Amino acid sequence: MKEDLTNGPGVPTGFAMALAQNPDAMDVFSGLTESQRRRVLDKSRRIRSREEMRSYVDSLVGLDPEQLI
Repeated sequence: MKEDLTNGPGVPTGFAMALAQNPDAMDVFSGLTESQRRRVLDKSRRIRSREEMRSYVDSLVGLDPEQLI
């Protein structure tokens, strides 16, 4: 069974909330491979402030997914 990486216990709440507020970033995140999504989520777990999380999610827009390999 494929894990749902866009919602569930493996997704930090702050990341999910920031992503929900940025539809363009949500589109980018949804278009990533499972491996790329895991890397994004791993980095998001190290973020400790709301402002930093929002900035990180905003940075997904225009991201070259190859940078995540």
